This record gives sequence, C-alpha cells and structure tokens, in this order.
Amino acid sequence: MENNDIRRHSVSLDLEKCKGCTNCLKRCPTEAIRIRGGHAVIKSERCIDCGECIRVCPYRAKLAKCDRLDDFSHYKWKIAIPAPALYGQFAELDDLDYILTGLLQIGFDDVFEVARAAEIVSEYTRHYLHRPDITKPVISSACPAVVRLISVRFPYLLDNVLPILPPVELAARMAKQEAMRRHPNLKEKDICALFISPCPAKVSYARNPIGVEKSAVDGVLSISDIFFRLVPALKKIEVPTVTSRSGIIGISWAGSGGESSALLNDKYLAADGIENVIKVLDEIEKENFAGLEFIELNACSGGCVGGAMNMENPFIAKARLQNLRRYLPVSQNRMHYPGYEGEDDIPEELFWSDTVDYLPIMQLDTDRAEALRKMQRMQQIDDTLPNLDCGSCGAPSCSALAEDIVRGEADESDCVIRMRQQIEDIWRTMGRMVHEGD
Repeated sequence: MENNDIRRHSVSLDLEKCKGCTNCLKRCPTEAIRIRGGHAVIKSERCIDCGECIRVCPYRAKLAKCDRLDDFSHYKWKIAIPAPALYGQFAELDDLDYILTGLLQIGFDDVFEVARAAEIVSEYTRHYLHRPDITKPVISSACPAVVRLISVRFPYLLDNVLPILPPVELAARMAKQEAMRRHPNLKEKDICALFISPCPAKVSYARNPIGVEKSAVDGVLSISDIFFRLVPALKKIEVPTVTSRSGIIGISWAGSGGESSALLNDKYLAADGIENVIKVLDEIEKENFAGLEFIELNACSGGCVGGAMNMENPFIAKARLQNLRRYLPVSQNRMHYPGYEGEDDIPEELFWSDTVDYLPIMQLDTDRAEALRKMQRMQQIDDTLPNLDCGSCGAPSCSALAEDIVRGEADESDCVIRMRQQIEDIWRTMGRMVHEGD
C-alpha cells in the first residue's frame, strides 16, 4: 500500500511576501488554501504540489523547495538526470551534447537523460494498451500532480491510471545500474541520482513516491538553479564530449501531446493545465470518453515546459524543442529485460510495486452516520450563503466555507456579504423604530 503521508511538500509559503490576496485561493485544484490572519494558509494534507499557486501569485510568496547540488558532495558518483524540458531553456541550441557536457563541468560525474527512459516507457505503454483485461481509457501516470489529484478527487478513476513506472523513476534506476556496470568499484550507496526538474510535483514525488515504496531518485534540483550554473559553463565548451542518446519521442515528452503521439494510436486525448485536467477527469468519470484508449494529462500548461521551476516561457521553450527535434532520430532506446518473451510481454520491474489508494482528505468524518449528518449540516449552511464565491471569507467558495464551518475551522460570521446584509437589516429595523417613535 502506498505511503499516504504526503506532508513533505515542496511548495511552501513566504509569510513576509504574502499580502492575503485570493489569486492562489481561487486556482488551487484541491481547495488546499485559505486566507487566515491576513495571509494564505496551505492545508498540507490537501496540497498536491501542482505549483499552480506559485504560478499565479503576483507577490512571489509561494516557493518550491528543492535540493541543492552541494548537498550531495559526500557521494562518490553524482548522476544528473535532466528532464527534456531543460533543453528548451537555452536559445540557439542545436546539439543536446552541449547541455550534457555542461552538466559534467558543473559538478556531475555522469549524465543519464530522462528522455531515454521516456522512449522505453512509450514502448511498453503501447504493449500495455494491447492487453484485453485493462480499464480504459488508460490515464498516464507520468505527472505526479495528476495522480495525486485523482487519488484525492477522483478515486473511482484509480483503476484507469497506467501502473508503469514514470520515466524519471526508470531513468534513476537505469542510471545507477549502468554506473555500477561501468564502474565495478562503485556500490549503490556511493551513487546518487539527481533529477533536474521543471516542477515542484516531481520534488514531492521523490519524497513521497507514487507506486513504489522508495524512489531511486535521491534528490531533485530545479531547472532554474541549474540554468544559472550551466550558462557560464556552456560558453567554455568548444567541442562537446558526451553523446546524447535521446530521440524525437523522448524529447517530445517535454510538451503536451508528446507522450500520446509516441503511442502510434489516434484514440487518445492530451490536455494540459490543471483546470482542463479537472474537466477531462470529470468527463471520464461520466464515461463520455468511452471511445478513447489513452489520456495524457499534464498539470502544467503546455506540459513540462510550463513547469513553475523553469526559466523560459513555455511557448518559446516548446518552439526550441521543435527545432531540436529536426536533428534527432525517432527513437534510440529499447529495452528487453531478462525473461522478456515478446512484444506484449512487460517485465514486472516496470510495473508499480505499490498500489495508489484513495486519500480521504475531504472526508468529513470516519463514522459514516456522522459524516452524513455533517454533510446535511453543510448543505443547510451553504443554502444560507450568497453563493457568489467571492473569497472574502478566506475560503475559495461558499461551499468550502460551509465545510470549514462544519469542521469547526470557520464561523458563519466570516461571510462578509452575509454580515453586511445583517448589518443593513439592523439599520433598517433601527430606522423604523426611530421613525415609529417620532
């Protein structure tokens, strides 16, 4: 069973910068944010680390806490695992080898591209879709924020989620195996695999793995941090020394639709942006996409190139990746594990070893009868509220305020509009009393 303790988040709040506006409040997909005491408060148990609050905060009060390369100096062998979105951050880049060589020059001992693992995952996903006993449409599990969202808000769709390791996890495992094979003197404890990530959800994944008990990713560095280290290093490279092994399929995973197009199947849908993701999941739950076989969902707009820890505008980054694709073969990676028997055979090592369970964080009470009573009370309170969802009360919606009241975390007087109406009623009553007294 999956470890449901997801409190080790990457998204955090800088209280000094927070002005208590409602931008993050309105956009959080799991209603994890409240405004209390003049500033935002993040409900840890509800946060899925999608990074939407980081993206919309005008005061930069939301932060993504990542690891630093210097934190891993005690390891003998440090492997960089760059996300394909990293390549889109650099202008006039026509050779991936420059980035890989630059990573070696800034302190890494080896590089293993996530794009390589993505091509392998694409191959086995194609095989998985051929199975007659699976629930369709299959939903990609590559975006941890989407999987967390499903486990919180759409538990009936958990059986639809693809139970194959995401590229970042497979890349970390393969990188360590390859390092020990090439350097027999290295032990696994000597090696660390450091993912260079475009989003905070991947940071949370390494700390709170999905589908595995312990991730092979030892640390997560932000693309924005590595970018500033790489820029001066790239200027010194005359001839790159590392040969990239990524193809068009692997690089395309950086943008929305890249994973789907690699399946060579036109019965798919790709959506990006957390609000669009929620709409699609609603439609799947209503069985409105019965004719589709695969659904690719990315919490970030544009896909991984839109992650909150990137440097470049996602549209520019995606255009740069399109240019890079022209110089690449379709794919350079295939894998046949020992015991691999044929095209539809998928090694057990590629499947999740843990289940992903429903996280009942929105449950009103563990006792069913008490939960129903609270739900009825919540509905009664909601019926008395103005249903304007203005956010002035510090909750994202009137129904959320009603829930907070039932949970004992708020009061009916928190509704500013309702309080104003009550004050106006009092003034009118007093006015009539004074008039009648005259």
